[in-house]
Amino acid sequence: METAVTVAVILFVIVAGMFLIHRLNVQHAERIGAFRYSDALPGIRQRTRKGPGATVSNGPPADTTRREHRQGGR
Repeated sequence: METAVTVAVILFVIVAGMFLIHRLNVQHAERIGAFRYSDALPGIRQRTRKGPGATVSNGPPADTTRREHRQGGR
């Protein structure tokens, strides 16, 4: 008889724990769903997509003052 009560109590605790975890997950999912991650931060404008006509420079960067300073300073 004591064994049956012990098993029943253990099963009840497991089911209660499962229900609690389920409710916490639902609550957490609702909080995440309410927060809009895709919005841009205030003060920062959204990125614009580059069109197909955008070019990528293959040459050296335009600002070479550090390189000139190193080579021409001696």
